Amino acid sequence: MVCQANKHVRTKPLADGWTIGQLAEALGHYDDEFAVEAMGAGSGEQPVLRVLMREHGDLAVFLSAAGEQLVASTLLWPVDEQADADAFNRFILKAQKLVPLSNFAITDVDGRDYYELIGELAAASPIEMIVLELRVLADNAISAAGDLRSAFAA
Repeated sequence: MVCQANKHVRTKPLADGWTIGQLAEALGHYDDEFAVEAMGAGSGEQPVLRVLMREHGDLAVFLSAAGEQLVASTLLWPVDEQADADAFNRFILKAQKLVPLSNFAITDVDGRDYYELIGELAAASPIEMIVLELRVLADNAISAAGDLRSAFAA
């Protein structure tokens, strides 16, 4: 057990991976920082957690468990709203080093392409590393939506 702000958070042995239910329960101990909602269960889709980052303006980060890895992602903005999207795509591939521990992607949401920021870690990672990944991804998303996008436009 790890004491976090007078709350006990159960850590998992590194040999075990997380289930979505276990992640929801563990992240629930950080309720001052996150609002956690399970989605997709029972609808034939892979279950995923929607984590609202309270300290990042309620930015929605989606967390899923896929095999031996956890994937955290957040949508940025629609590709069709990006001026000169082809040049911007080249720019973010070259600027990847400016966004530590996160990768850019383009994903389809209801027939529209969006920029997405993704972070991955081992499914057996301790909860402290998962919380750190969520924080870093949220910081990077806000930076990408502001500073990085503005730097390209300049």
